Amino acid sequence: MNHPATAPEHPTPEAAATTEELPDVAPRLRELRRGRALTLEAAAARAGLSPAHLSRLETGRRQPSLPMLLGLARVYGTTVSELLGEEPPERDPVIRAARAEPVEADGWIYRQAGSSSGRAMQPLRVTVPYGAQGDLVRVHPGEEWIHVLEGRLRLGLGGAVHVLDPGDSAHFDSMTPHRLAAAGPGGAELLFVHTLLTSPIAELCLPGGAHRR
Repeated sequence: MNHPATAPEHPTPEAAATTEELPDVAPRLRELRRGRALTLEAAAARAGLSPAHLSRLETGRRQPSLPMLLGLARVYGTTVSELLGEEPPERDPVIRAARAEPVEADGWIYRQAGSSSGRAMQPLRVTVPYGAQGDLVRVHPGEEWIHVLEGRLRLGLGGAVHVLDPGDSAHFDSMTPHRLAAAGPGGAELLFVHTLLTSPIAELCLPGGAHRR
């Protein structure tokens, strides 16, 4: 009996869109892992991902969320901006609005708000659309500071839930399980600052990672 030939595998429209939106992320993730002499399994464990998921990120078949990029940046001792190839000149202290191109990751849209090369923290301006990433529980080393610019933000912190209005801020230990979501259909815009911990001691804490419930 003759069987029809298997059709060649083509990337899905979602995967193709991912490649167009974040063209440098997949090869950069692979290069950084190999440059750190980490196996796929070791890097995935430190970032709180499965090896299969990390493999899909490295081949561009899946789009990384912002929490995933944050976790992988810590594992590889770099920053999200550098992963995306958007780092400004290292010695330039001013980030011009026209140069802060928006980048989308799993529904969130964020813009660089500071140079993080050689710094202890990374600032971002983040747009959180309603319904995006609301089921992600984040746990990672360091501290976070959030300041709401527009809209309302729901912050789940440990066992408590806080609703932040424009002008409200939150500063907390990011080892406390936390969730971020827009509290209204108009979404929210915020300033988001997190510390960059890349020491071997910090990396030992990374398997907690960001989890989806």
